[in-house]
Amino acid sequence: MTNSVTSGIDRINLGSSVGKVYLVGAGPGDPGLMTLKGKSLLEHCDVVIYDALVSPGVLAMVNPNAERINAGKRRGDHSLLQTETTELLIEKAQSHSIVVRLKGGDPFMFGRGGEEMASLIAAGVPVEVVPGITSGIAAPAYAGIPLTHRDYSSSVTFVTGHEMAGKYRPQINWESIALGSETIVIYMGLHNLAEIIMRLIGAGLDPSTPIALIRQGTWADQSELIGTLGDIVAQVEATGFAPPAIAAIGKVVDFRNQHSA
Repeated sequence: MTNSVTSGIDRINLGSSVGKVYLVGAGPGDPGLMTLKGKSLLEHCDVVIYDALVSPGVLAMVNPNAERINAGKRRGDHSLLQTETTELLIEKAQSHSIVVRLKGGDPFMFGRGGEEMASLIAAGVPVEVVPGITSGIAAPAYAGIPLTHRDYSSSVTFVTGHEMAGKYRPQINWESIALGSETIVIYMGLHNLAEIIMRLIGAGLDPSTPIALIRQGTWADQSELIGTLGDIVAQVEATGFAPPAIAAIGKVVDFRNQHSA
């Protein structure tokens, strides 16, 4: 009997000149959050090219006979340049049926999945996206923070705190974000936290607004730093709180304070 998950894996390219690349979201870290389709692809792939934030538990799902390539990127430390990663995906698809590009979180949420997909399509390589659970949702949930709640927040904005130089616009409009949503979730913002908070307060957010910094979200060593916009930077400096971390800003943070065990 054909398994409903594995039946969705395309091996029709075995006899053709080009295989298929799957952009797979690995989720935020906890291997239990890996999707069934993503897990099946890891178990059947020929090559996996993975990011730095992919957890060992997820990598343990990879076919033991598959080639593994680390394309991880940390601040100031890139195993491969983005152009090299894309070229590698195209190259591996010429000789392998199932190539998995394993990306932390979700491929299209503040990653470069869209760029990789466009390049693969331009090169004539079949590509499919397998969404993953993003850390901006999972990390607050594991910390007991609901991003929306009828008594606290009916809107949420996801934003990157680390913009690419020379991008399509010079900077994020933090003023509009401050006034446009009841909950703000910031990815990769710890390095620029002081400036971001200054912009948010300058736009009208009260310095007493609650904020939670969540490090290593959903990993076994997840930790949180809870404060307000007015005191969180000092707390970070005092504790040495380090990335990778997600920031959740808004009244929803108080839910955790009031309902924690």
